[in-house]
Amino acid sequence: MSCPTPTTPLSRREWLARLGKTMLVSPVLNMAMISMSCGGSKTSNPGPPPLSDDQFLDEIERAIFLYFWEQASTTTGQVKDRAFAAGNDSRTVSSISATGFGLTALCIADQRGYMASANVVARVQATLSFLLNQLPNQNGFFYHFVDMNTGQRANNSEVSSIDTAILLCGVLTCRQHFQDQQIVDLATQLYQRINWPWMLNGGNTFSMGWTPESGFLTARWDTYSELMMLYLLAIGATVKPIPASAWQVFARPSLTYHGLTYITNTGAPLFIHQYSHAWFDFRNKQDAYANYFNNSITATQAHKLFCSSLAGQFSDYSTNLWGITASDSVNGYVAWGGPPPMGPIDGSIVPCAAGGSIPFLSSDCIVALRNIQSKFPKTWQRYSFVDAFNPLAGWYDTDVIGIDLGIMMLMAENQRTGFVWNTFMKNPEAGAAMTAVGFH
Repeated sequence: MSCPTPTTPLSRREWLARLGKTMLVSPVLNMAMISMSCGGSKTSNPGPPPLSDDQFLDEIERAIFLYFWEQASTTTGQVKDRAFAAGNDSRTVSSISATGFGLTALCIADQRGYMASANVVARVQATLSFLLNQLPNQNGFFYHFVDMNTGQRANNSEVSSIDTAILLCGVLTCRQHFQDQQIVDLATQLYQRINWPWMLNGGNTFSMGWTPESGFLTARWDTYSELMMLYLLAIGATVKPIPASAWQVFARPSLTYHGLTYITNTGAPLFIHQYSHAWFDFRNKQDAYANYFNNSITATQAHKLFCSSLAGQFSDYSTNLWGITASDSVNGYVAWGGPPPMGPIDGSIVPCAAGGSIPFLSSDCIVALRNIQSKFPKTWQRYSFVDAFNPLAGWYDTDVIGIDLGIMMLMAENQRTGFVWNTFMKNPEAGAAMTAVGFH
């Protein structure tokens, strides 16, 4: 996570704070029904049986897919960075990372039959064609925020290394899933166009980005975080790669919390332990430093314990209601979480904290999400959960954010079938990179 300075753009997470809010909408979830019997007496209808965990996750995935289908341009395929939780949003700022999650969501939707395959293929073709032929780029890297209709740079955003990596993960998932030569060719060209060494800017670690006004950002991806996918994509590239030795360069500091020791970037939100794992399959593998899948399990366990430790200050936190990661808040977008405590924690709950960790701690995360849905029906809107809410203050976000929905959808599917992992890892570059840096 980069830190903003007066002369450099804000980090990708902090940029999100600039995007607006709207009016509160009413919930669409109705948890019970009352009916009248033929004799006129009032009886309670027990309703349908409770959903199984698999059905519950499918409900989440279906709702989130609607976001990636409805809140994207039908001509360019670019996905909005955020939108109203109830739909009917007129904002036009998209993010390339949301588009990357959206491309993967299209693969899931096609696999599960959420949408007619011909419609999905046409959307993917349009998206990849726009990315290759019309979206402005620098050495193959894209601006973080763009107008969804024109592709022009938005908010004076940076050409982003990590967001380009998220986009490329979605592109490469499409390359393997769809048996369509046009998609395969477009995806391959997008990957091979990237000049990875350029973003190193003469160093051993990646710059976080570049702007035409100031050149390369001074902040670097030099400490463990969601950066793993960025380095593996660059090392595995068949055109203009970086050396495998770059994998050894970034720092891997460790933290011990309540007897749990794990690699982390101190002062970073929980999502850093989730994003690379949405595509790269780190299960049952380790390099010279760690089994990173197990590391994310431990990070999620520590985060749940951390939230429970706050129950004395915030009575809503419990073993069945927890989760804080970078998100909206009543006071705008904030990067918060722990351990150790970071940000102005105020009792807010962020569904994608548990949702993005489902494969790591499935039972605990699903219980938390079920609890949110059943006890706080205002959190459930057209696209599944709102981005955040604070039950102590009675505040419910009116927005959803594309990347937060995306990590929940991908991780729910990985928990159910491993589909995203299995599809993405068919890309030969992914396996080659993991082998090159010493995974076994």
